[in-house]
Amino acid sequence: MKTNSIILAAFLAIPVAGFAQSTAAPTTPELPSSLQAPLPVAANPQDTPEGDAPAPLAGNPASALEEQPADTALETDILEADSGIQSAQAQIPQEADIWLTAQNASGKAAEFLKNGGLSIWAIAALSVVTLALILWKIWRLALIGAWSRGKAGQAVAKFEVGDTEGALSTVSGRRGIRSKVVAHAIRSIHKLSEDRAREETARVAKREIAQAGTGLRALELIATIAPLLGLLGTVLGMIAAFQALQQAGNRADPALLAGGIWEALLTTAAGMAVAIPASAALTWFEAVIDRIRRDVEDGATRLFVSQQPEEIRLAAE
Repeated sequence: MKTNSIILAAFLAIPVAGFAQSTAAPTTPELPSSLQAPLPVAANPQDTPEGDAPAPLAGNPASALEEQPADTALETDILEADSGIQSAQAQIPQEADIWLTAQNASGKAAEFLKNGGLSIWAIAALSVVTLALILWKIWRLALIGAWSRGKAGQAVAKFEVGDTEGALSTVSGRRGIRSKVVAHAIRSIHKLSEDRAREETARVAKREIAQAGTGLRALELIATIAPLLGLLGTVLGMIAAFQALQQAGNRADPALLAGGIWEALLTTAAGMAVAIPASAALTWFEAVIDRIRRDVEDGATRLFVSQQPEEIRLAAE
């Protein structure tokens, strides 16, 4: 009986011991003695062992500092390139706007000529002729010395003091109208009698002044007929507008009449735009030629007054 009790107790103790072993806290394995204490920190970097030295930083700090200016220059080039691209992109719309403006202006001019009728075409032709005449007349007056009177005045002054050869050499071969008249008057005084010399000088002066006034009649004609052509176009346009209004009958639209009226008035405005510059240029050219005429008359008068009568000159000799 006692033996059975001991065997039963042994069987019961075996599972309890296994359970206690399984529930016990795990024990931490002991670290080696070399890893239990921290390594001493060396006061001097040279004391640090080679194996425990920290890895060096990637790259050299000095070289990194040297690379910074290069990076700055690269960034500057990039910014300049971006600004150049932006300025080019800003210029493209401006050029496009200029092109569109020119295209719109040409379209409006074509529409203007289309709506004006035959009168506007005639006025446009007159405008071209007017511009050509004005430019040609300015060139012609400059060619004959309309704005230079120095040589002729010097020749007259030399002749008054008796230097006939010097006076002739001053104005001989010159293309100015004043110089031509003075040179011809000096030669006539020495070759002809006083009366005939005066007549010959007057003839040459009239011829040169008449040539200087070439083209003024055409400008005067344009200044006169350009407004009349514009008025004619306006009248014809008004007639057409009222005819269209009559054909509309009870369904007449005031906008139709207004459109016909403003189209008719275009020719009047165009005619005045041509006549005003033509009239202004004509007045200016006439003033220039009048001044030339006065200078020629003054120079010729001084030449003949300075010439002594034959009897007085012989008596003085």
